[in-house]
Amino acid sequence: MYDLDAADLHAAREQLVAFSARLLADGLAVGSAGNLSVRCGDLVAITPSGISYHELSAADIAVIALDGTEVSSPEAPSSETPMHLAIYAATNSGAVVHTHSPEVIALSTVRDELPAIHYAITSLGGPVRVAPYARFGSDGLASAAIGALDGRQAAILRNHGAVTCGRTLARAYENALLLEWLAGVYRRALCYGEPRILSAAELAEVSAQARRLGYGTRRRSRSSS
Repeated sequence: MYDLDAADLHAAREQLVAFSARLLADGLAVGSAGNLSVRCGDLVAITPSGISYHELSAADIAVIALDGTEVSSPEAPSSETPMHLAIYAATNSGAVVHTHSPEVIALSTVRDELPAIHYAITSLGGPVRVAPYARFGSDGLASAAIGALDGRQAAILRNHGAVTCGRTLARAYENALLLEWLAGVYRRALCYGEPRILSAAELAEVSAQARRLGYGTRRRSRSSS
């Protein structure tokens, strides 16, 4: 029924291993915390539970159907599989990244939102919401994440971490890095006093200019599209 030897599924497994190793190097997780997934048509390749990222191989990556059926799972799929599947059901995302990054977790304990401290937040859709606390791996967490992601590419999970999505795994991962950076900038700004926050009108102006300039895309890509 499913082609487990498909080229896109093979590439997804390899990418998940590569980006999983970066989670630790970039300070977005510790140990085996966090998880990543890529959608390949009707299938989702997702990192397994309880395996050190230093030991992870492409053969360890679990493959599940969009309804949660395990298609190929040499190891147990991530405990956050319900959240990943819920995001794919609610959005047109091609990849999801869940992190336990320290700046974001610290912010999640004291704020209900990461405000527009810098215009780069437009890449995430605007100010990032903090979802209500729910136990890890639960349907409640999946629902909370979906609510916070509405119109956004990132959501912060109360006392837990963050989840970001994107068209590709590379984009979802870049969103996770950006979110952690923005949270760090906001914390530093608070040390100086009350930060000036960009208004909705200012963010709209940034988004409009970015579209006009094709900001963030290579010229060669724009000319061929």
